[in-house]
This record gives sequence, C-alpha cells and structure tokens, in this order.
Amino acid sequence: MDRDGTGRGAQEPKREAVMAESKSTPITAELYDYVLRHNPPLDPVLRELVEVTHRNLPGHAGMQSAEEQAPLLAFLVRLIGARHIVEVGTFTGFSALAMAQALPADGRLIACDVSEEWTAYGRKAWAKAGVEDRIDLRIAPALDTLRAMPAEPHIDLAYLDADKQNYIPYWEELVPRMNPGGLIVADNVFYHAQVIEAAPSSGGAAIQAFNDHVAADARMEAVMLTVADGLTLARRVS
Repeated sequence: MDRDGTGRGAQEPKREAVMAESKSTPITAELYDYVLRHNPPLDPVLRELVEVTHRNLPGHAGMQSAEEQAPLLAFLVRLIGARHIVEVGTFTGFSALAMAQALPADGRLIACDVSEEWTAYGRKAWAKAGVEDRIDLRIAPALDTLRAMPAEPHIDLAYLDADKQNYIPYWEELVPRMNPGGLIVADNVFYHAQVIEAAPSSGGAAIQAFNDHVAADARMEAVMLTVADGLTLARRVS
C-alpha cells in the first residue's frame, strides 16, 4: 500500500520547469580591458600582428581570434604538453604564432589555409618571432590536408577556426587522429548568437548542427565556454 492508503499512490505535485540562470557577468568595454590587463600580455610580435591585420585588412580583421584567446591557447599547449598541433583556418597567423611560441623547440604545428595573401602576414610574424621552423603552412583545402595525414592517432591539440559549413567534416577527420587526452578547440560556437535562432543564416545553421554533433559524440568529452564568440573544448576519451 502507498502512504495515502489508497494503493494508487499520492499524486505528485506538478513541478514548474526551471530555467537555468546565467551567472555570467556582462562584458563591458571596461571589464574586457580589465581581463586583458590581468592576462599574460601579448608579446611585441603578436601585438604588431594584431595591428597590422586591422590596418591592412580592415574588412576582414574580425576573423582574427580574440586577443584573450592567444594566452588561452598557449596555456592549453603547455598544460597538456602538446608537441603536435593542427590548426584549421590560419588567416594572418595570430593563433598559430601564440601556439607555436608555447611549443617545445622540437614541436610542430601544421597550419591549414587556402590564402597565400593572408598567411603571408603570418609568415613574416613567425619569422620575426623565431618560430617559423615550428610551423608547417599548407596552402590547400583543409580537408585534403587532413585526409593526407596519417590515419592513426598522433595529434595532441587541434584548433578549429575556419569555414563553418565544414566544421563537421573537419571534426570527423580530426577526432580519429587525436591522441588519447588530446584536445580539439573549436571557435565561434555561438556564431554571433545565431545558434539559438529558429532560422539562422547558413553559417549559424552549420554551427547549430556542429554543436549537436559534438554533444552526441561519445568519443569526446566536451564543454562549451562563454569565451569570445563561444569556444568548445573537447578531449578524446575513446
């Protein structure tokens, strides 16, 4: 018998759906400046590359990774002891430079891009920083570059920041090649907040599909962070 003695069980009270409450502090210009001042500062070559990109490519400079992502990526490289990195989407070489500087002298970073013009800025910066020998720039469609790599696990860290329509294909090429415990870092997973829209742009729809794909992938353990335009960190677990 149930506690009310009827045998039917006492009726459970209806529970109201509870919306998760964000504890994220809105980032004002002043708070953003505070964050940058309390992060490791960009070295002179990284700083110059930011300025050169904004001066020479004003219509495209927004493609450069956010300033706070450079010390974060370098931190992750050192944290996991990465020696083999793959970057999908290099633009003017800002994030590649930050990661290459954190690599040991015998570490290597394969940078995938299709633009000789944009990556030329990166080549100059890498040489100026003395890390050009750690970066292997491959000018070709990134899927071709990834598919030409050894199929077995050998990548410690991958940074994904390229054309959004191919995020899932890139992911599927990267995951089997990640070492156990290796990290994939995916940028722009908010896609300017379009991921919560019912009818986003084609890029937003591609990122919606990518985020769902990542969440369902049992090979990886992933967390989504409110860094810049959204950043997902995913670790190879099986």
